[in-house]
Amino acid sequence: MSITTVFGFDMETDIGSWTPWYKGFRPGTENILRVLKENDVHATFFFTGDAAQKNPEVVAMVRDAGHEIGAHSLYHETVGDQLFDIPGMIPPLPEEVSHRLERNTEIIEKIAGVRPSCFRSPRLFGSTAVCNALEDLGYHADASYPMYYYRERLEPYHPSREDWTKIGDLKLVELPNFADLSMESHDPYGRDMDQWPLWRTEDAEAVMKHLRGYCAYCESHGANPFICMYMHPWEFAEMPKGLLYYGEGAVLPDQTFVKNCGEYATEQFDVLIKKLKAFGSSFKMAKEITC
Repeated sequence: MSITTVFGFDMETDIGSWTPWYKGFRPGTENILRVLKENDVHATFFFTGDAAQKNPEVVAMVRDAGHEIGAHSLYHETVGDQLFDIPGMIPPLPEEVSHRLERNTEIIEKIAGVRPSCFRSPRLFGSTAVCNALEDLGYHADASYPMYYYRERLEPYHPSREDWTKIGDLKLVELPNFADLSMESHDPYGRDMDQWPLWRTEDAEAVMKHLRGYCAYCESHGANPFICMYMHPWEFAEMPKGLLYYGEGAVLPDQTFVKNCGEYATEQFDVLIKKLKAFGSSFKMAKEITC
C-alpha cells in the first residue's frame, strides 16, 4: 500500500472570512516553514490575490524556501457550489468565475514571478465551472474535492467537463481532500469526517486515528490512500478568542476556529509529520500529483 500526503496551506485573512486583517499571516507562515524545513517536507501554499498583494514578502519567503505557489481565489470568496449557507457569502454567477480566476492567477504570477498551476476553492466549495475555468487557464491540478461531502473519489482523477465530481477527459487533475470514510458521520454534511482542525483542537494522534481508519477503508476498496490536507497560516499564530469588532457590529466565530492556535498547533503539526513518516507516507506538492 502506497500512501501519499499533500499539505496545502490556504493563504487568506485571519480566521477565514471572519476578519479582514492579516495579523497572523507572517508569523504563522514562518512557523509553518520552520516545521517543514526541519522535517524536509515541501508543501503547496494557495494564496488569495488579496493576500499576495498585501503580503508580497511572504509570497517570496514561501517561494524561496522551495515550496509551491498556488491560487485560492481573489478574496476568499465562494467561487463554486455552496455546500452549506454562510451569511454574506453569495457565489458569483457561473459566467463570472472564469474572469475572477484569471485575475487571481495574474496577480499571483506578477508578485511571485511564477505562474500558479494548482488551485483550491475556499471551503472546498468547488464546481464544474471552476474546473472548466482552470482547464482553460492551463492549470495542472485543483485541490477542491470535498471527500466528506461527495464520498466517491478516493484517488486523484481527471474530472468531466459536464460534472466535476465524475471522471472525464479534462487534463486537470482533481485532488480529493481527506475524510475518514470509515467512520459514521453525525454531521448533516459529513464535516466531522474531515481532518480539520483535529490536529489543533485535539492532537496529532486524533488525526492519525482517522488516517488509519481511512487507509483501511482504501485498502478494502482497492485504492492507494491519498491524503490531501488543508491548514491556514493564522492557525499557527495566536488568534483573538472573543468578539471581533467592526464598524457596523461584531461577530463571534465558532471557537473551534481559534482554539489552540499558535504554539500548540505548531507543535502538533510537527508531531503529525513525524507520525505520518513513521506510518510510511511520502510527501508531495500538488503540482507533482498525476493520475
